[in-house]
Amino acid sequence: MKMLEGRSVLVTGAARRIGRSLALALARAGANIAITYRASSEEAGRTAAEIESLGVRAFAIFCDVREPESVRAAVTQAAERLGRLDLLVNNAGVYETAALESISPDQWDRMFETNTRGPLLTAQSALPYLRAARGRIVNIGSLGGMHPWATHGHYCASKAALHMLTRTMAKGFAPEVSVNCVAPGMIVIGEEVDPEYEHFSARTPMGRNGRPEDVAAAVLFFATAPRFITGQILSVDGGLGL
Repeated sequence: MKMLEGRSVLVTGAARRIGRSLALALARAGANIAITYRASSEEAGRTAAEIESLGVRAFAIFCDVREPESVRAAVTQAAERLGRLDLLVNNAGVYETAALESISPDQWDRMFETNTRGPLLTAQSALPYLRAARGRIVNIGSLGGMHPWATHGHYCASKAALHMLTRTMAKGFAPEVSVNCVAPGMIVIGEEVDPEYEHFSARTPMGRNGRPEDVAAAVLFFATAPRFITGQILSVDGGLGL
């Protein structure tokens, strides 16, 4: 079923990894897709071409979500080229391992300016278009925003802030725009698993680590569910966080 046929979607940070899977899944559901990239120009071009091969419109736009002017220009270009904007997926993010006692102020600020401020700036720029379309926002949070990871303190804090921002947006942007968040747990991309993370599958009640398609299914749910569902944080972790 082409549940999103005729809809227009902007997915940030979708040149590769989970973002790429999200964009492809939304395209398979019939949506026209704009993706953003910062440092992965070639990969973004390949992803856009792969999306177009599914029979929808697609293009890639440079965007540094840390820079307000870059965000405004990218959102404007996406909306103008697509003709409208029905869904924003705030996927662009950074991840870093660091002992809590060693995190510098610069490290802390870099994490928050991408993972928390970036989604805010993008949502602010997209809001007029989303309100006009009675659209939706889906933020990509993390299980780390719900559970403390001692070696990822700045990452966990930035994602916890994004979860609260989701709820705040849901109230502030209502009733025209619904806002929800997907919080992935341990997601494996490709066939190789970093030995550091192999033990997570044994700790997961569902008996395996997650896949990008698990996250994509949750995003599709929020993209097509009743608009009355808003302000929700949906864990996609196979029960790892229980």
